[in-house]
Amino acid sequence: MSIYIGNLSYDATQEDLSAIFADYGTVKRTQIPVDRETGRSRGFGFVEMSSDDEEESAIEALNGAEWMGRQLRVNKAKPRERRPRNGFNGSERRAARY
Repeated sequence: MSIYIGNLSYDATQEDLSAIFADYGTVKRTQIPVDRETGRSRGFGFVEMSSDDEEESAIEALNGAEWMGRQLRVNKAKPRERRPRNGFNGSERRAARY
């Protein structure tokens, strides 16, 4: 399982996340996605911890907490949705070219 952290400060680093979540158990991995164009944080991240109990404890303690000037949204991460690669959702039709 993974934890989703939303409304992160754009200045937050993976090391910052590890330090905050380490208070609730062993942090296995952290990730903060960055924008491909700018290289800037996208304002959210993910943390994996060594047990479900540790993750639940961290979620309860940190959801709604203020950190680096922002109120965090912390919950269980949902599985990533599959998106069509061509940008069409299947119900749209491409206009005929003549």
